[in-house]
Amino acid sequence: MVIILLSGGMDSTICLYWAKNKFNYVEAITFDYMQRHQREIQSAVKIAYCAKVDHRIIQFPTLGEILDTALTREKEIENKDGLPTTWVPNRNLIFFLLASAYGSQRNIYDYVGGMCQTDFSRYFDCRRETIDSFEQSLALSLGKAVKIHTPLMYQTKTQSLQMAQQMDGCMEALALSHTCYYGKRPACGRCPACKLRLNAFAEIGLRDVIEYE
Repeated sequence: MVIILLSGGMDSTICLYWAKNKFNYVEAITFDYMQRHQREIQSAVKIAYCAKVDHRIIQFPTLGEILDTALTREKEIENKDGLPTTWVPNRNLIFFLLASAYGSQRNIYDYVGGMCQTDFSRYFDCRRETIDSFEQSLALSLGKAVKIHTPLMYQTKTQSLQMAQQMDGCMEALALSHTCYYGKRPACGRCPACKLRLNAFAEIGLRDVIEYE
């Protein structure tokens, strides 16, 4: 049994289908933290339905209330003082903490996240060393062995997309996913997230399955 953090984006969608191929039971959790791109949540609902997995949306507005970032405020997406304004400090660790508190009550100690070190853009909680450290902390806290799976950690976006092509139903689910940092649908095609996605599709010689402005 496994719980996956399903944001509704490209990476978490691929990870969901990876989990379906590895585990006999998959449950998806999506966090509503007052993110600017609320369309992600709508996408997550559709993707979970498409993948036929149980899905829970957890309201966690505190994160959006206390953090002043380009993902929680109407701010310009740029690099500032060496960090991208899209960085939400400790977001992944908070999500795994909450997911493990929920999962431990159901005897679930395997978790999946779409973190990717190859394009982490100075998102420090996307590095495997951060995940390894937190995995140990969760195990000590819960008194059980905990495993956080990050199947895309060392993959480029292109390699992740190639993985998606090998899994039944995954490319169809990606058509429901949301990537644009500005929350636009059709996507803007100009923000860093859109550019990474477009480049990946271009490198495998395919037209992206979502629409752009």
